[in-house]
Amino acid sequence: MKTLLLFTFLYFIFIPSPHAQIKYSNDIIKTGAEQTEKYIDRLKGKKVGLVANQTSIIGDTHLLDSLLNRGIKVVKVFGPEHGFRGNASNGTEVGDEKDAKTGVEIVSLYGKKKKPTQEDLKDIDIMIFDIQDVGCRFYTNINTLRDVMESCARYGKELLILDRPNPNAYFIDGPILDMNYKSGIGQFPIPAV
Repeated sequence: MKTLLLFTFLYFIFIPSPHAQIKYSNDIIKTGAEQTEKYIDRLKGKKVGLVANQTSIIGDTHLLDSLLNRGIKVVKVFGPEHGFRGNASNGTEVGDEKDAKTGVEIVSLYGKKKKPTQEDLKDIDIMIFDIQDVGCRFYTNINTLRDVMESCARYGKELLILDRPNPNAYFIDGPILDMNYKSGIGQFPIPAV
């Protein structure tokens, strides 16, 4: 049942209602990460886990550095495909390590495992997910989000998703994935874009 609900949630994120109206604006878009006033108090005094990569920035500062500079206790970072700092090639397994800049432990979610384990989450009060996606089903970030959501639900961890705009938000194209061909780069019955 949880999988069905999760699928339904993800389906409606990526397949907008045919009645939805697209509105254009000259307003500056602020990402979820940039709106610190809406979430920073929620992190104070908690042990934070962070799912992030090189796109997880506020201005020109990485979200990890920004949180640490504000006194937030980030105890662990989880890295998707390409690694936390984005320096691994497509499809290359990424190992666990320590971040050279901050010394924070990095757990790879694109190596021996694809989702956080109970052991990975035992010292975390709240998990933050902040990764830019491009709205293509063959990018693995949507799979990482699903896996992180499932682990947080299973082990009773709060999850904060910091939204970033889809650069292909006004474009839907390609065939819906035939689930007989489900793979690591195609997990959901959604269009290619």
